[in-house]
Amino acid sequence: MRVAIVINTSWNIWNFRRSLVQALQAAGHEVLAIAPPDDYSARLETELGCRFVPILMENKGTNPVKDAQLTRRFYRLYRRERPDVVLHYTIKPNIYGTLAAKLAGIPSVNNVSGLGTVFIVKNLVSKVALGLYRFAFRFPKRVFFQNDDDRQLFLEHGLVEKRITDVLPGSGIDTHRFRPAPTFERHEPFTFLMIARVLYEKGVEEYFEAARLVREAAPGTRVQLLGGIDESGGVGVKRAVFEQWLQAGHVEYLGTSDDVAAHIRQADCVVLPSYREGTPKTLLEAAAMGKPIVTTDVPGCRETVVDGQNGLLCAVRNAPDLAEKMLRVLRLPAAELEQMGRAGRRLAEQKFDERIVLDKYLNIVREVTGTSASRA
Repeated sequence: MRVAIVINTSWNIWNFRRSLVQALQAAGHEVLAIAPPDDYSARLETELGCRFVPILMENKGTNPVKDAQLTRRFYRLYRRERPDVVLHYTIKPNIYGTLAAKLAGIPSVNNVSGLGTVFIVKNLVSKVALGLYRFAFRFPKRVFFQNDDDRQLFLEHGLVEKRITDVLPGSGIDTHRFRPAPTFERHEPFTFLMIARVLYEKGVEEYFEAARLVREAAPGTRVQLLGGIDESGGVGVKRAVFEQWLQAGHVEYLGTSDDVAAHIRQADCVVLPSYREGTPKTLLEAAAMGKPIVTTDVPGCRETVVDGQNGLLCAVRNAPDLAEKMLRVLRLPAAELEQMGRAGRRLAEQKFDERIVLDKYLNIVREVTGTSASRA
C-alpha cells in the first residue's frame, strides 16, 4: 500500500515521524513524505528511503483565498500520487488536506498534536478555525489526540464524533535510543534546559524571568535554551526582543541542534513552561533519559509528570512559581535527584513507549486499506 504522511514541514517528519516511516516500510508499505521543502527534505529520501513530494503551504497564514488554493493543491497532488491512505498532522493538513482527500476519494487519518493558539487565544480567527475543524472532521476514518483533555475539548465543542477518536501517548519515545547515562552525574554548576521554539505560548518569557530569580537565589546556576527563533505569524518572540532578553545574561541560548539527546545528557533538569501542548516530545525524551522535569500543570504537559515523583508541576504563566519549582529541584540531594530520574524512566517505559503509537497506526492503516501487504 502507498501511505502518505502529510505535515507542515519536512523537519517535522524527520524529527517526530521517523520511526513511523520506518515501521510502515517494515510492514511493506511505500511511504510518501508530503511537506513544504526545507533542509530536511533530501534526508527523508536519502536516509529514510521514502519519496519526498513537495507542496507549497503557509504554516501561519489565515487568508481564506490562499487556504482554498491549498485545498486545490492537496487535491491535485492526491489525485496524481494516488495514496491508499493519507496520515495528516498539524492544523492545515488536518483541515485542508482532509477536505482534499475526501474529494479525491482517499481515506484519511488525522492527528491533533496540539491546539496551538486556536483554544488559547479567543478571536475571530479561532472561531473560523473551530468551524473548519467541525466541517473537515466529519470525513477522517480516525482522529488521534495526544492527550484526553484535547479530545474532550473537541467533543464538547461538537467538532468530531467520539466513535472515530482515540488517544495516543504523544508521538511516543524510542526508549532504546533515549536512555539514562550508565552512571548518575549531578553537574556543577547545576544546569536547567528548556527545549522549544522561541514562542510566547511555549512560556519562553516566563522562563527568562524565572532564570533571573533562580540565579539571584543560586548564583552560577546555568539556565539554557535550545530551539529555533520563529518570528512568523505574530506568535514568536521578535529577534530584537529576544536578543534584548539575552543581554541580561541569565539564559544561555544554544541555537538549534540535530542531537537533542547530547544537550539533555548535559542537563540536570528539563523545563517546559508551555501554555498548552499535545504531549511534548522533548519531555518524553527527558524522562526516558532519567532527567527530572519541571513543567506547567496544563493539558499535554501534566501527562508527562507525576508531581513529586519524576518532576514538579508549576502554575502556567507564573514565573515566580516556575522559579520556586526549579529551585526545589536544584536543592534536592543527589540521591533524591537520581530517584526522580529513575521514576521518569519507568514512566517513559510503561506509558510512552513509541511501540504503542506505531502499533495503533499500523492497525488503522491495515483497517482502512484492508491489508498490510505491499502494493503489487
